[in-house]
Amino acid sequence: MKFKKVTGLKGEITVPGDKSISHRSVMFGSIAKGTTEIHNYLQGADCLSTISCFQKMGIDIENKGDTVLVKGKGLHGLKAPSEVLDCGNSGTTTRLISGILAAQDFDVILTGDQSIQKRPMKRIIDPLTMMGARIESVNGNGCAPLKISGSPLHGIHYHSKVASAQVKSAVLLAGLYAEGETRLTEPYVSRNHTELMLSCFGADIKTDGATAVVKPASELYGSRINVPGDISSAAFFLAAGLMVPNSQILIKNVGINPTRDGILHVCREMGGNITLLNETAGTGEPTADLLISSSQLHGITIGGAIIPTLIDELPMIAALACFAKGQTVIKDAAELKVKESNRIEVMVRNLTAMGADVEETEDGMIINGGKPLHGAVIDSKLDHRIAMTFAIAGLMADGETEILGAECVTISYPGFYGDLERLIQ
Repeated sequence: MKFKKVTGLKGEITVPGDKSISHRSVMFGSIAKGTTEIHNYLQGADCLSTISCFQKMGIDIENKGDTVLVKGKGLHGLKAPSEVLDCGNSGTTTRLISGILAAQDFDVILTGDQSIQKRPMKRIIDPLTMMGARIESVNGNGCAPLKISGSPLHGIHYHSKVASAQVKSAVLLAGLYAEGETRLTEPYVSRNHTELMLSCFGADIKTDGATAVVKPASELYGSRINVPGDISSAAFFLAAGLMVPNSQILIKNVGINPTRDGILHVCREMGGNITLLNETAGTGEPTADLLISSSQLHGITIGGAIIPTLIDELPMIAALACFAKGQTVIKDAAELKVKESNRIEVMVRNLTAMGADVEETEDGMIINGGKPLHGAVIDSKLDHRIAMTFAIAGLMADGETEILGAECVTISYPGFYGDLERLIQ
């Protein structure tokens, strides 16, 4: 797919439902008693993988597109699948479902695509094993495929080396089935969708700073979930509205959970003109409409506790920094190396190909903004966030930008290119 420089972006869009919340709504609904009704479920490939996995374990899930109905069978209602569970490209599915499967009374093998089979799973294998789980990497490399043999679990207090909502969620989900209390402490607070949603389903869960605590559950109960727009998907249009001259974009109904809204703080610190309208608390997940206008941006340093709140948005922030005055430093972001691609290496290589002044570091990158970009052939590495980032960067580059593997955006945002086209003046 090819992109050219534009003179302005104008209009209103609604981004798809939040990927993290969509995954969890089906998972928790499946192990709850009764029907869970989910509105604005993300119909991306990753979230469809979650639906497929639970259907293979005997859960009746009706996907009408705008509404998903999950007819849960309770904490112990899952059945042994007759085949391997394929998580596709979804790290969230792979890691979270492992916490649930660790406590079942059957054996299962989890796998995924080539990307998933390279992503680190030892980060969940270790704490789940400490809880009594029998989980192993089939190829002995700490990655999927994983063989999980259900077994009795006991609570632990786990100190995670990384601030990862996926690690935290896997442990907390296992904790629902464990004997005694389960606690997990992170170096920084990661996104808290699991804690908020499990509470809505009736779990006894609480947080104390960077520690989450869950007690064993006798039962969860079906709920109604309204999935807000995904701020990670909104990030691309947020950046586009700030950096493309003569632009004003209204992004409707975006989730602004404080554990996810780091991009708003970063863009404002860079000088971005962002206005929040129609703020609501929702069902535990705050939302707002975001009004974005073209802005004069300047470089900043991004690191520390804010990184877990914007880890998926960092590729777009790196591209945005190329159009800011001065230097932007991204640090404490080594987690980018173990996403769908090594996002540090891929971003630096592709931005350099477009003429940017960017340097890779051990845990991030240094971008010296203000240097004009030109079109290039971009290898997305089939990473959806890389493809969308360079579609936006191409709107500000001289000449033509071609993205290889551009179709991978279906993982999280099937309608991305159509929404972008409607904004171009």
